[in-house]
Amino acid sequence: MANKEDFLKQIEEGYKFEGEALVLGGAMLNGEVMTNSLVKIPLKMLNRHGLIAGATGSGKTKTLQIIAEQLSAQGVPSLLMDIKGDLSGIATASAGHPKIDERHAQIGIPFTAGGSPVEFLTLSEEKGARLRATVSEFGPVLLSKILDINDTQSGILSVVFKYSDDNNLPLLDLKDLKKVLNHVTGEGKDEVEESYGRMSTASTGAILRKVVELEQQGADVFFGERSFEVDDLCRMDENGRGVVSVLRLRDIQDRPKLFSTFMLQLLAEVYATFPEAGDMDRPKLVLFIDEAHLVFDEASKALLDQIEAIVKLIRSKGVGLFFVTQNPDDVPEAVLGQLGLKVQHALRAFTAKDRKAIKMAAQNYPDTAFYQTENLLTELGIGEALVTSLNEKGIPTPLAHTMLRAPQSRMDVLTESEIEEILSKSKIIEKYNEVVDRESAYEILNAKMKEAGEEEHQEKIKKQKKTASSAKSTKEEKSVVEKVMSNTTTRQIGRTVARELTRGLLGVLGISTSKRRSKKGWF
Repeated sequence: MANKEDFLKQIEEGYKFEGEALVLGGAMLNGEVMTNSLVKIPLKMLNRHGLIAGATGSGKTKTLQIIAEQLSAQGVPSLLMDIKGDLSGIATASAGHPKIDERHAQIGIPFTAGGSPVEFLTLSEEKGARLRATVSEFGPVLLSKILDINDTQSGILSVVFKYSDDNNLPLLDLKDLKKVLNHVTGEGKDEVEESYGRMSTASTGAILRKVVELEQQGADVFFGERSFEVDDLCRMDENGRGVVSVLRLRDIQDRPKLFSTFMLQLLAEVYATFPEAGDMDRPKLVLFIDEAHLVFDEASKALLDQIEAIVKLIRSKGVGLFFVTQNPDDVPEAVLGQLGLKVQHALRAFTAKDRKAIKMAAQNYPDTAFYQTENLLTELGIGEALVTSLNEKGIPTPLAHTMLRAPQSRMDVLTESEIEEILSKSKIIEKYNEVVDRESAYEILNAKMKEAGEEEHQEKIKKQKKTASSAKSTKEEKSVVEKVMSNTTTRQIGRTVARELTRGLLGVLGISTSKRRSKKGWF
Protein backbone atom coordinates (compact mmCIF):
# COMPACT_ATOMS: atom_id res chain seq x y z
CA MET A 1 0.00 0.00 0.00
CA ALA A 2 1.47 3.37 -1.04
CA ASN A 3 2.02 5.94 1.69
CA LYS A 4 -0.82 8.48 1.49
CA GLU A 5 1.06 11.30 3.23
CA ASP A 6 4.06 11.00 0.91
CA PHE A 7 1.78 10.98 -2.09
CA LEU A 8 -0.13 14.09 -0.98
CA LYS A 9 3.14 15.91 -0.34
CA GLN A 10 4.43 15.00 -3.81
CA ILE A 11 1.24 16.23 -5.49
CA GLU A 12 1.20 19.46 -3.47
CA GLU A 13 4.81 20.31 -4.31
CA GLY A 14 4.71 19.06 -7.90
CA TYR A 15 1.57 21.01 -8.89
CA LYS A 16 2.25 24.22 -6.98
CA PHE A 17 2.57 27.06 -9.51
CA GLU A 18 2.96 30.81 -9.12
CA GLY A 19 1.27 31.84 -12.36
CA GLU A 20 -2.16 31.07 -13.81
CA ALA A 21 -3.07 27.44 -14.36
CA LEU A 22 -5.85 25.24 -15.71
CA VAL A 23 -7.41 22.73 -13.30
CA LEU A 24 -7.85 19.25 -14.79
CA GLY A 25 -9.16 17.44 -11.73
CA GLY A 26 -8.20 15.73 -8.48
CA ALA A 27 -5.34 13.28 -7.83
CA MET A 28 -6.24 9.67 -6.97
CA LEU A 29 -4.46 6.98 -4.97
CA ASN A 30 -5.61 3.37 -4.68
CA GLY A 31 -8.88 4.28 -6.37
CA GLU A 32 -9.67 7.09 -3.91
CA VAL A 33 -9.86 10.79 -4.86
CA MET A 34 -7.61 12.95 -2.69
CA THR A 35 -9.90 15.94 -2.01
CA ASN A 36 -8.27 19.34 -2.77
CA SER A 37 -5.15 17.65 -4.26
CA LEU A 38 -5.62 19.36 -7.60
CA VAL A 39 -3.83 18.40 -10.81
CA LYS A 40 -3.15 21.56 -12.84
CA ILE A 41 -1.38 22.76 -16.00
CA PRO A 42 0.57 26.05 -15.95
CA LEU A 43 -0.90 28.36 -18.59
CA LYS A 44 2.63 29.49 -19.40
CA MET A 45 3.67 25.98 -20.55
CA LEU A 46 0.79 25.25 -22.91
CA ASN A 47 2.88 26.23 -25.92
CA ARG A 48 5.06 23.19 -25.08
CA HIS A 49 2.42 21.08 -26.83
CA GLY A 50 0.51 18.05 -25.57
CA LEU A 51 -0.98 14.61 -26.15
CA ILE A 52 -4.45 13.36 -25.23
CA ALA A 53 -4.62 9.59 -25.83
CA GLY A 54 -6.90 6.71 -24.99
CA ALA A 55 -9.23 4.06 -26.34
CA THR A 56 -12.57 4.90 -27.92
CA GLY A 57 -15.08 6.01 -25.28
CA SER A 58 -12.49 6.66 -22.56
CA GLY A 59 -13.11 10.43 -22.45
CA LYS A 60 -10.53 12.03 -24.78
CA THR A 61 -13.01 14.44 -26.36
CA LYS A 62 -14.28 15.63 -22.99
CA THR A 63 -10.69 16.28 -21.84
CA LEU A 64 -10.15 18.37 -24.97
CA GLN A 65 -13.37 20.25 -24.16
CA ILE A 66 -12.27 20.87 -20.54
CA ILE A 67 -8.94 22.37 -21.64
CA ALA A 68 -10.40 24.47 -24.49
CA GLU A 69 -13.16 26.05 -22.40
CA GLN A 70 -10.72 26.96 -19.61
CA LEU A 71 -8.34 28.48 -22.17
CA SER A 72 -11.21 30.56 -23.53
CA ALA A 73 -12.13 31.77 -20.04
CA GLN A 74 -8.54 32.96 -19.55
CA GLY A 75 -8.41 34.82 -22.86
CA VAL A 76 -6.66 32.21 -25.01
CA PRO A 77 -8.32 31.36 -28.37
CA SER A 78 -8.17 27.85 -29.78
CA LEU A 79 -8.93 25.80 -32.88
CA LEU A 80 -10.66 22.41 -32.46
CA MET A 81 -10.80 19.76 -35.19
CA ASP A 82 -14.30 18.32 -34.79
CA ILE A 83 -14.09 15.11 -36.82
CA LYS A 84 -16.74 13.15 -34.94
CA GLY A 85 -19.13 16.11 -34.70
CA ASP A 86 -19.42 16.10 -30.91
CA LEU A 87 -17.61 19.33 -29.97
CA SER A 88 -20.24 21.88 -30.97
CA GLY A 89 -21.72 21.67 -27.44
CA ILE A 90 -18.83 23.79 -26.12
CA ALA A 91 -20.89 26.82 -27.23
CA THR A 92 -23.67 26.18 -24.70
CA ALA A 93 -23.73 25.86 -20.92
CA SER A 94 -24.09 22.38 -19.40
CA ALA A 95 -27.55 21.46 -18.14
CA GLY A 96 -25.93 19.93 -15.06
CA HIS A 97 -26.47 16.49 -13.52
CA PRO A 98 -26.33 14.92 -10.03
CA LYS A 99 -23.37 12.78 -11.09
CA ILE A 100 -21.47 15.92 -12.11
CA ASP A 101 -22.14 17.45 -8.69
CA GLU A 102 -21.00 14.23 -7.00
CA ARG A 103 -17.78 14.14 -9.04
CA HIS A 104 -16.91 17.75 -8.23
CA ALA A 105 -17.64 17.22 -4.55
CA GLN A 106 -15.09 14.39 -4.56
CA ILE A 107 -12.51 16.58 -6.30
CA GLY A 108 -13.18 19.52 -4.01
CA ILE A 109 -14.05 22.21 -6.56
CA PRO A 110 -17.48 23.79 -7.26
CA PHE A 111 -19.18 23.16 -10.59
CA THR A 112 -20.20 26.20 -12.63
CA ALA A 113 -21.97 25.76 -15.96
CA GLY A 114 -21.03 28.01 -18.90
CA GLY A 115 -20.52 28.06 -22.66
CA SER A 116 -17.72 29.59 -24.72
CA PRO A 117 -17.81 31.99 -27.69
CA VAL A 118 -17.67 29.78 -30.80
CA GLU A 119 -16.98 30.27 -34.50
CA PHE A 120 -17.82 27.39 -36.87
CA LEU A 121 -15.42 26.76 -39.75
CA THR A 122 -15.55 24.25 -42.61
CA LEU A 123 -13.33 22.66 -45.25
CA SER A 124 -16.16 21.04 -47.15
CA GLU A 125 -19.93 21.33 -47.43
CA GLU A 126 -20.55 21.65 -43.68
CA LYS A 127 -22.05 24.95 -42.49
CA GLY A 128 -19.51 27.54 -41.37
CA ALA A 129 -16.90 30.02 -42.56
CA ARG A 130 -15.03 28.31 -45.39
CA LEU A 131 -11.27 27.77 -45.13
CA ARG A 132 -9.38 28.16 -48.38
CA ALA A 133 -5.81 28.70 -49.58
CA THR A 134 -4.43 29.25 -53.08
CA VAL A 135 -2.02 26.88 -54.81
CA SER A 136 0.50 29.75 -54.98
CA GLU A 137 0.36 30.14 -51.20
CA PHE A 138 1.35 26.50 -50.79
CA GLY A 139 4.38 26.94 -53.02
CA PRO A 140 6.19 24.16 -54.91
CA VAL A 141 8.13 22.74 -51.93
CA LEU A 142 5.15 22.19 -49.65
CA LEU A 143 2.93 21.01 -52.49
CA SER A 144 5.59 18.51 -53.60
CA LYS A 145 5.65 17.03 -50.10
CA ILE A 146 1.89 16.74 -49.99
CA LEU A 147 1.78 15.12 -53.45
CA ASP A 148 4.65 12.80 -52.46
CA ILE A 149 6.48 13.18 -55.78
CA ASN A 150 10.14 12.45 -56.48
CA ASP A 151 12.98 14.97 -56.79
CA THR A 152 12.77 15.19 -60.59
CA GLN A 153 9.05 15.85 -60.47
CA SER A 154 9.54 18.37 -57.64
CA GLY A 155 12.02 20.23 -59.86
CA ILE A 156 9.48 20.36 -62.67
CA LEU A 157 6.82 21.64 -60.29
CA SER A 158 9.20 24.41 -59.18
CA VAL A 159 9.73 25.40 -62.83
CA VAL A 160 5.96 25.43 -63.37
CA PHE A 161 5.56 27.86 -60.46
CA LYS A 162 8.43 30.02 -61.82
CA TYR A 163 6.94 30.03 -65.33
CA SER A 164 3.56 31.02 -63.88
CA ASP A 165 5.11 33.88 -61.87
CA ASP A 166 7.14 35.15 -64.85
CA ASN A 167 4.12 35.11 -67.16
CA ASN A 168 1.56 36.52 -64.71
CA LEU A 169 -0.44 33.29 -64.55
CA PRO A 170 -1.98 33.19 -61.03
CA LEU A 171 -2.21 29.64 -59.62
CA LEU A 172 -5.31 29.90 -57.45
CA ASP A 173 -6.95 26.49 -57.63
CA LEU A 174 -6.21 22.98 -58.90
CA LYS A 175 -7.67 23.60 -62.35
CA ASP A 176 -5.10 26.39 -62.78
CA LEU A 177 -2.28 24.03 -61.85
CA LYS A 178 -3.54 21.28 -64.18
CA LYS A 179 -3.91 23.76 -67.04
CA VAL A 180 -0.33 25.02 -66.72
CA LEU A 181 1.05 21.47 -66.40
CA ASN A 182 -0.69 20.55 -69.67
CA HIS A 183 0.40 23.79 -71.31
CA VAL A 184 4.14 23.44 -70.63
CA THR A 185 4.28 20.09 -72.44
CA GLY A 186 1.60 20.92 -75.01
CA GLU A 187 0.91 24.11 -76.93
CA GLY A 188 3.46 26.10 -74.88
CA LYS A 189 6.22 23.48 -75.12
CA ASP A 190 8.53 25.42 -77.48
CA GLU A 191 8.23 28.65 -75.49
CA VAL A 192 8.93 26.89 -72.19
CA GLU A 193 11.88 24.81 -73.46
CA GLU A 194 13.58 27.91 -74.83
CA SER A 195 13.60 29.70 -71.45
CA TYR A 196 13.34 26.96 -68.82
CA GLY A 197 14.59 23.74 -70.41
CA ARG A 198 12.87 20.58 -71.54
CA MET A 199 10.18 18.97 -69.38
CA SER A 200 9.35 15.30 -69.62
CA THR A 201 5.72 14.55 -70.47
CA ALA A 202 6.03 11.40 -68.34
CA SER A 203 6.97 13.50 -65.30
CA THR A 204 4.24 16.10 -65.81
CA GLY A 205 1.79 13.24 -66.34
CA ALA A 206 2.82 11.70 -63.01
CA ILE A 207 2.31 15.05 -61.25
CA LEU A 208 -1.11 15.44 -62.87
CA ARG A 209 -2.17 12.02 -61.60
CA LYS A 210 -1.17 13.00 -58.05
CA VAL A 211 -3.12 16.25 -58.37
CA VAL A 212 -6.19 14.35 -59.56
CA GLU A 213 -5.85 11.97 -56.58
CA LEU A 214 -5.83 14.96 -54.24
CA GLU A 215 -8.76 16.46 -56.13
CA GLN A 216 -10.79 13.28 -55.74
CA GLN A 217 -10.50 13.61 -51.96
CA GLY A 218 -12.25 16.97 -52.12
CA ALA A 219 -9.23 19.28 -52.19
CA ASP A 220 -10.79 21.25 -55.05
CA VAL A 221 -13.07 22.96 -52.50
CA PHE A 222 -10.08 23.85 -50.33
CA PHE A 223 -7.83 25.42 -52.99
CA GLY A 224 -8.97 28.84 -54.14
CA GLU A 225 -10.00 32.25 -52.89
CA ARG A 226 -10.73 33.92 -50.58
CA SER A 227 -7.69 32.79 -48.58
CA PHE A 228 -8.24 32.35 -44.85
CA GLU A 229 -6.22 34.70 -42.65
CA VAL A 230 -4.83 32.88 -39.60
CA ASP A 231 -5.11 36.06 -37.53
CA ASP A 232 -8.87 35.40 -37.50
CA LEU A 233 -8.16 32.38 -35.28
CA CYS A 234 -6.85 34.70 -32.54
CA ARG A 235 -9.96 36.72 -31.79
CA MET A 236 -11.55 37.62 -28.46
CA ASP A 237 -15.18 38.34 -27.70
CA GLU A 238 -16.45 41.54 -26.07
CA ASN A 239 -15.85 40.01 -22.62
CA GLY A 240 -12.21 39.23 -23.24
CA ARG A 241 -12.78 35.47 -23.69
CA GLY A 242 -10.86 33.63 -26.41
CA VAL A 243 -12.97 32.53 -29.37
CA VAL A 244 -13.11 28.74 -29.83
CA SER A 245 -12.98 28.02 -33.56
CA VAL A 246 -14.62 24.64 -34.24
CA LEU A 247 -13.61 23.19 -37.61
CA ARG A 248 -16.42 20.84 -38.65
CA LEU A 249 -14.91 17.77 -40.33
CA ARG A 250 -17.58 15.09 -40.00
CA ASP A 251 -17.44 14.27 -43.73
CA ILE A 252 -13.65 14.18 -43.98
CA GLN A 253 -12.65 10.98 -42.13
CA ASP A 254 -12.39 8.99 -45.36
CA ARG A 255 -10.28 11.71 -47.01
CA PRO A 256 -7.04 11.77 -44.98
CA LYS A 257 -5.09 13.41 -47.81
CA LEU A 258 -7.26 16.52 -47.62
CA PHE A 259 -7.03 16.61 -43.82
CA SER A 260 -3.22 16.31 -43.75
CA THR A 261 -2.96 18.87 -46.59
CA PHE A 262 -4.99 21.37 -44.61
CA MET A 263 -3.11 20.74 -41.36
CA LEU A 264 0.33 21.21 -42.85
CA GLN A 265 -0.66 24.34 -44.74
CA LEU A 266 -2.26 25.81 -41.62
CA LEU A 267 0.80 25.11 -39.45
CA ALA A 268 3.11 26.52 -42.12
CA GLU A 269 0.94 29.63 -42.47
CA VAL A 270 0.83 30.19 -38.70
CA TYR A 271 4.60 29.78 -38.45
CA ALA A 272 5.24 32.15 -41.37
CA THR A 273 2.72 34.77 -40.22
CA PHE A 274 3.10 34.99 -36.45
CA PRO A 275 6.06 37.00 -35.13
CA GLU A 276 8.58 35.56 -32.68
CA ALA A 277 7.04 35.72 -29.21
CA GLY A 278 9.70 34.42 -26.82
CA ASP A 279 8.53 33.35 -23.34
CA MET A 280 4.94 34.45 -22.77
CA ASP A 281 2.65 34.19 -19.76
CA ARG A 282 0.07 32.49 -21.96
CA PRO A 283 -0.03 31.16 -25.54
CA LYS A 284 -1.48 33.22 -28.38
CA LEU A 285 -3.30 30.22 -29.84
CA VAL A 286 -3.73 26.51 -29.10
CA LEU A 287 -4.58 23.99 -31.85
CA PHE A 288 -6.24 20.66 -31.02
CA ILE A 289 -5.80 18.02 -33.74
CA ASP A 290 -8.37 15.29 -33.08
CA GLU A 291 -7.92 11.85 -34.71
CA ALA A 292 -4.27 12.79 -35.23
CA HIS A 293 -3.47 9.43 -36.80
CA LEU A 294 -5.23 10.70 -39.96
CA VAL A 295 -2.42 13.24 -40.32
CA PHE A 296 0.40 10.76 -39.82
CA ASP A 297 -0.92 7.54 -41.42
CA GLU A 298 -0.99 8.95 -44.95
CA ALA A 299 2.06 11.20 -44.61
CA SER A 300 5.24 10.58 -46.60
CA LYS A 301 8.64 10.72 -44.88
CA ALA A 302 9.20 14.20 -46.29
CA LEU A 303 5.85 15.32 -44.91
CA LEU A 304 6.63 13.82 -41.49
CA ASP A 305 9.96 15.65 -41.45
CA GLN A 306 8.14 18.88 -42.22
CA ILE A 307 5.63 18.33 -39.41
CA GLU A 308 8.43 17.51 -36.97
CA ALA A 309 10.27 20.70 -37.87
CA ILE A 310 7.15 22.85 -37.47
CA VAL A 311 6.29 21.26 -34.09
CA LYS A 312 9.78 22.14 -32.86
CA LEU A 313 9.76 25.70 -34.16
CA ILE A 314 6.17 26.88 -33.76
CA ARG A 315 6.52 27.00 -29.95
CA SER A 316 8.59 30.19 -30.30
CA LYS A 317 5.57 31.82 -31.99
CA GLY A 318 3.47 31.33 -28.85
CA VAL A 319 1.41 28.51 -30.37
CA GLY A 320 0.58 25.21 -28.67
CA LEU A 321 -0.34 21.95 -30.45
CA PHE A 322 -2.35 19.12 -28.90
CA PHE A 323 -2.54 15.76 -30.67
CA VAL A 324 -5.64 13.72 -29.79
CA THR A 325 -5.49 10.04 -30.73
CA GLN A 326 -6.12 6.50 -29.49
CA ASN A 327 -2.56 5.38 -28.80
CA PRO A 328 0.71 7.30 -28.31
CA ASP A 329 2.15 5.03 -31.04
CA ASP A 330 -0.03 6.91 -33.54
CA VAL A 331 2.30 9.90 -33.15
CA PRO A 332 5.86 9.61 -34.55
CA GLU A 333 8.50 9.31 -31.85
CA ALA A 334 10.26 12.48 -32.95
CA VAL A 335 7.02 14.44 -32.48
CA LEU A 336 6.04 12.61 -29.29
CA GLY A 337 9.31 13.70 -27.70
CA GLN A 338 8.29 17.36 -28.16
CA LEU A 339 5.04 17.06 -26.18
CA GLY A 340 5.29 18.47 -22.67
CA LEU A 341 1.76 17.60 -21.44
CA LYS A 342 0.44 14.04 -21.60
CA VAL A 343 -3.09 13.03 -20.63
CA GLN A 344 -3.43 9.26 -20.98
CA HIS A 345 -6.87 7.67 -20.77
CA ALA A 346 -7.52 3.93 -20.61
CA LEU A 347 -6.02 1.55 -23.16
CA ARG A 348 -7.48 -1.86 -24.04
CA ALA A 349 -5.46 -5.10 -24.11
CA PHE A 350 -7.39 -7.38 -26.46
CA THR A 351 -4.40 -8.76 -28.41
CA ALA A 352 -0.69 -9.42 -27.98
CA LYS A 353 -0.06 -6.32 -30.09
CA ASP A 354 -2.23 -4.28 -27.71
CA ARG A 355 -0.28 -5.53 -24.68
CA LYS A 356 2.98 -4.60 -26.35
CA ALA A 357 1.62 -1.12 -27.14
CA ILE A 358 0.54 -0.65 -23.51
CA LYS A 359 4.00 -1.60 -22.28
CA MET A 360 5.53 0.94 -24.65
CA ALA A 361 2.98 3.61 -23.63
CA ALA A 362 3.85 3.16 -19.93
CA GLN A 363 7.45 4.06 -20.71
CA ASN A 364 6.38 7.52 -21.92
CA TYR A 365 5.60 8.59 -18.36
CA PRO A 366 7.81 9.51 -15.39
CA ASP A 367 8.73 6.75 -12.95
CA THR A 368 6.59 6.66 -9.82
CA ALA A 369 6.58 4.73 -6.57
CA PHE A 370 2.81 5.12 -6.22
CA TYR A 371 1.46 3.40 -9.35
CA GLN A 372 2.00 0.27 -11.42
CA THR A 373 1.64 2.33 -14.60
CA GLU A 374 1.40 -0.55 -17.05
CA ASN A 375 -1.42 -2.21 -15.11
CA LEU A 376 -3.20 1.06 -14.32
CA LEU A 377 -3.46 1.95 -18.00
CA THR A 378 -5.96 -0.86 -18.52
CA GLU A 379 -7.89 -0.16 -15.29
CA LEU A 380 -8.68 3.55 -15.71
CA GLY A 381 -12.38 4.35 -15.61
CA ILE A 382 -14.25 6.74 -17.92
CA GLY A 383 -13.26 10.30 -17.05
CA GLU A 384 -10.00 9.19 -15.43
CA ALA A 385 -6.49 9.66 -16.82
CA LEU A 386 -2.80 9.55 -16.02
CA VAL A 387 -1.45 13.11 -16.25
CA THR A 388 2.01 14.65 -16.36
CA SER A 389 2.91 18.14 -17.49
CA LEU A 390 5.78 20.60 -17.21
CA ASN A 391 6.03 22.99 -14.30
CA GLU A 392 6.96 26.64 -14.78
CA LYS A 393 10.66 25.70 -14.87
CA GLY A 394 10.13 23.10 -17.57
CA ILE A 395 10.51 20.11 -15.20
CA PRO A 396 7.99 17.23 -15.59
CA THR A 397 5.39 17.12 -12.85
CA PRO A 398 4.78 13.89 -10.92
CA LEU A 399 2.59 11.31 -12.65
CA ALA A 400 -0.93 11.62 -11.23
CA HIS A 401 -3.88 9.28 -11.58
CA THR A 402 -6.54 11.95 -12.03
CA MET A 403 -10.31 12.10 -11.76
CA LEU A 404 -11.09 14.73 -14.36
CA ARG A 405 -13.51 17.54 -13.74
CA ALA A 406 -16.64 17.72 -15.91
CA PRO A 407 -16.89 20.17 -18.80
CA GLN A 408 -18.75 23.36 -17.94
CA SER A 409 -20.36 23.27 -21.38
CA ARG A 410 -22.80 20.78 -22.89
CA MET A 411 -21.43 17.27 -23.41
CA ASP A 412 -23.50 16.77 -26.55
CA VAL A 413 -23.97 18.21 -30.02
CA LEU A 414 -26.00 21.32 -30.77
CA THR A 415 -29.24 21.13 -32.71
CA GLU A 416 -29.38 22.49 -36.26
CA SER A 417 -31.34 25.54 -35.07
CA GLU A 418 -28.72 26.27 -32.38
CA ILE A 419 -25.95 26.03 -34.97
CA GLU A 420 -27.88 28.35 -37.31
CA GLU A 421 -28.22 30.89 -34.51
CA ILE A 422 -24.44 30.92 -33.90
CA LEU A 423 -23.76 31.19 -37.64
CA SER A 424 -26.12 34.17 -37.90
CA LYS A 425 -23.95 36.04 -35.38
CA SER A 426 -20.65 35.23 -37.10
CA LYS A 427 -18.39 38.18 -37.89
CA ILE A 428 -16.33 36.38 -40.54
CA ILE A 429 -18.69 34.02 -42.40
CA GLU A 430 -19.76 36.68 -44.93
CA LYS A 431 -16.13 37.51 -45.59
CA TYR A 432 -15.01 33.95 -46.34
CA ASN A 433 -18.12 32.50 -47.97
CA GLU A 434 -18.17 35.08 -50.76
CA VAL A 435 -17.52 33.33 -54.08
CA VAL A 436 -14.39 34.77 -55.70
CA ASP A 437 -13.34 33.50 -59.14
CA ARG A 438 -11.07 36.12 -60.65
CA GLU A 439 -9.09 35.62 -63.85
CA SER A 440 -6.25 33.17 -63.28
CA ALA A 441 -4.00 30.77 -65.21
CA TYR A 442 -6.90 28.64 -66.47
CA GLU A 443 -8.81 31.55 -68.02
CA ILE A 444 -5.70 33.32 -69.34
CA LEU A 445 -4.33 30.25 -71.14
CA ASN A 446 -7.76 29.36 -72.53
CA ALA A 447 -8.07 32.91 -73.91
CA LYS A 448 -4.64 32.63 -75.53
CA MET A 449 -5.56 29.31 -77.11
CA LYS A 450 -8.84 30.77 -78.40
CA GLU A 451 -7.02 33.76 -79.88
CA ALA A 452 -4.42 31.51 -81.51
CA GLY A 453 -7.21 29.30 -82.86
CA GLU A 454 -9.03 32.28 -84.37
CA GLU A 455 -5.83 33.48 -86.08
CA GLU A 456 -5.24 30.00 -87.47
CA HIS A 457 -8.85 29.88 -88.69
CA GLN A 458 -8.55 33.25 -90.49
CA GLU A 459 -5.31 32.12 -92.13
CA LYS A 460 -7.02 28.92 -93.29
CA ILE A 461 -9.88 30.92 -94.80
CA LYS A 462 -7.39 33.13 -96.71
CA LYS A 463 -5.66 30.04 -98.12
CA GLN A 464 -9.00 28.53 -99.14
CA LYS A 465 -10.00 31.73 -100.96
CA LYS A 466 -6.64 31.86 -102.75
CA THR A 467 -6.96 28.22 -103.79
CA ALA A 468 -10.53 28.75 -105.00
CA SER A 469 -9.49 31.79 -107.05
CA SER A 470 -6.65 29.84 -108.69
CA ALA A 471 -8.97 26.91 -109.46
CA LYS A 472 -11.50 29.26 -111.10
CA SER A 473 -8.83 30.77 -113.38
CA THR A 474 -7.63 27.30 -114.44
CA LYS A 475 -11.19 26.20 -115.18
CA GLU A 476 -11.80 29.24 -117.41
CA GLU A 477 -8.62 28.51 -119.38
CA LYS A 478 -9.66 24.87 -119.76
CA SER A 479 -13.12 25.82 -121.04
CA VAL A 480 -11.55 27.88 -123.90
CA VAL A 481 -9.43 24.92 -124.99
CA GLU A 482 -12.39 22.53 -124.80
CA LYS A 483 -14.50 24.82 -126.99
CA VAL A 484 -11.79 24.99 -129.62
CA MET A 485 -11.20 21.23 -129.49
CA SER A 486 -14.90 20.45 -129.79
CA ASN A 487 -15.15 22.12 -133.22
CA THR A 488 -14.57 19.30 -135.80
CA THR A 489 -13.92 21.68 -138.65
CA THR A 490 -10.99 23.27 -136.84
CA ARG A 491 -9.72 20.17 -135.01
CA GLN A 492 -6.26 20.29 -136.55
CA ILE A 493 -5.88 23.97 -135.83
CA GLY A 494 -7.13 23.30 -132.29
CA ARG A 495 -4.53 20.64 -131.80
CA THR A 496 -1.81 23.04 -132.80
CA VAL A 497 -3.18 25.79 -130.53
CA ALA A 498 -3.53 23.30 -127.65
CA ARG A 499 0.02 22.12 -128.08
CA GLU A 500 1.33 25.67 -127.97
CA LEU A 501 -0.81 26.58 -124.97
CA THR A 502 0.35 23.48 -123.11
CA ARG A 503 3.96 24.19 -123.80
CA GLY A 504 3.48 27.76 -122.66
CA LEU A 505 1.95 26.65 -119.38
CA LEU A 506 4.63 24.04 -118.72
CA GLY A 507 7.30 26.56 -119.52
CA VAL A 508 5.91 28.90 -116.88
CA LEU A 509 6.03 26.02 -114.35
CA GLY A 510 9.66 25.29 -115.29
CA ILE A 511 8.96 21.82 -116.77
CA SER A 512 10.82 20.71 -119.91
CA THR A 513 8.43 19.63 -122.63
CA SER A 514 11.13 17.66 -124.37
CA LYS A 515 11.71 15.52 -121.26
CA ARG A 516 7.99 14.94 -120.77
CA ARG A 517 7.65 13.98 -124.48
CA SER A 518 10.40 11.41 -124.12
CA LYS A 519 8.38 9.56 -121.44
CA LYS A 520 5.09 9.37 -123.38
CA GLY A 521 3.87 10.60 -126.71
CA TRP A 522 1.59 13.60 -127.05
CA PHE A 523 -0.87 13.89 -129.96
